[in-house]
Amino acid sequence: MASEEAPSTNIVTLTSHVLSEGLRLGPAATGDLTLLLTAISFTSKFIATNVRKARLINLVGLAGDTNVQGEEQKKLDVLANDIMVNSLRASGKTAVLVSEELEDAIFIEDEHKGKYCVVFDPLDGSSNIDAGVNIGTIFGVYRVRDGSSGTVEDVLRAGHEMVAAGYIMYGSSANLVLTTGQGVNGYTLDAALGEYILTHPNIKIPPRGKIYSFNEGNSMYFHPPVNAYLKSIKYPNPPKTPYSSRYIGSMVADVHRTLLYGGIFGYPNDKKSKSGKLRLLYEAFPMAFLTEQAGGIATTGTGRILDIVPTTIHQRCSVFLGSRDDVSDLMKFYKEVPADSSA
Repeated sequence: MASEEAPSTNIVTLTSHVLSEGLRLGPAATGDLTLLLTAISFTSKFIATNVRKARLINLVGLAGDTNVQGEEQKKLDVLANDIMVNSLRASGKTAVLVSEELEDAIFIEDEHKGKYCVVFDPLDGSSNIDAGVNIGTIFGVYRVRDGSSGTVEDVLRAGHEMVAAGYIMYGSSANLVLTTGQGVNGYTLDAALGEYILTHPNIKIPPRGKIYSFNEGNSMYFHPPVNAYLKSIKYPNPPKTPYSSRYIGSMVADVHRTLLYGGIFGYPNDKKSKSGKLRLLYEAFPMAFLTEQAGGIATTGTGRILDIVPTTIHQRCSVFLGSRDDVSDLMKFYKEVPADSSA
C-alpha cells in the first residue's frame, strides 16, 4: 500500500512574508507599511465576499450615478470604494487617498493621519460583474514627502517613487499580487483560514510569450505603429506560429495572465482616446511597477511609464507592458513606423 505524502506545514502568510521582507530594510523598517498592507488585504477579503454573493444580495446593477470618469457606477463599485476608504482611514497609516470613483483626493484628518498615500481603483473591470468574469482591486502606495502634512503633491509624483503596489483578483479564488520593490510575490486567499498564503513566490515574466491582449475592437482607431506590430505577430514573416489573442477586458485579469505566462498587454492611446484610456496613478503605475519588478517592461510606446510625472490625479496614458522581448519589439515599431498626423 502506497504511503500518502504528508501535507506541507510550511505555510507562509502575507503578513509574515511582508514582515520578513521589511526586516531586510534594517532601521528604516518601522512596520507601518506592513500594517497598511494588512489593512488593504483585510479590505480585499470583505470585497471578495461581496463579489461572490453580489447577485444574491442585489449588488449587481447600476447605482444610479456616474463616477468622475463619466462611467456608470455599479452598486458593487460604490460599496468597494466605501470599504476601501473606511478601512484605509481606520488603519491610521494614510494621509492622502485617491480613488477612481471620487473626483477629489481625500485628506485624512489629523487624529487618523499616517505617513502613506494610497491610490486605488477599488473594482477594476466592474462592467464584467454580471458575466462572472474575474475583476479586481488595483493599488499603489507612496510615502508622504519629508516635511509634508499630506497634500495632493504627495501623489503627483513619478511612479518609480512608489514604495509598494499590487492588485487583488476576485474569481474562483482571491489572488493578491504584491511588490514592495523587492520582487513580486503572489498570494492566494485560504477562505478556511481567512489568510492570504504565499503560493507564487518570486514571480518572473518569461522573456517572451505567445499571447497578446489588446482590445482589437478599437483597431480602426489605433495609430500605425500599433497596427503594424499586431500584424507582425498575427501574420509573421517568415511564417511561424502566430500569437494568440487573449483579451478579457478586465485589466487585472489580463495583466495577471501576462505576469504568469508572458506576452504583451496593450491599451494604447488612439484617434478616439488621444490621451489613452487607462488612468496613470492607480492603473498604469501599479501595474508598471509590478511588471518591472518581475523583469518585464512597461512603456507608453515611446517612454518608460514609471518616469511620467502626473499633473492631475485622474490623468490617462497609453500602456504596453509584459515580456521584455515582446515589448521591445513593439517599441521598435514606434521608432520605425511613422505615426499619422492625428497621433
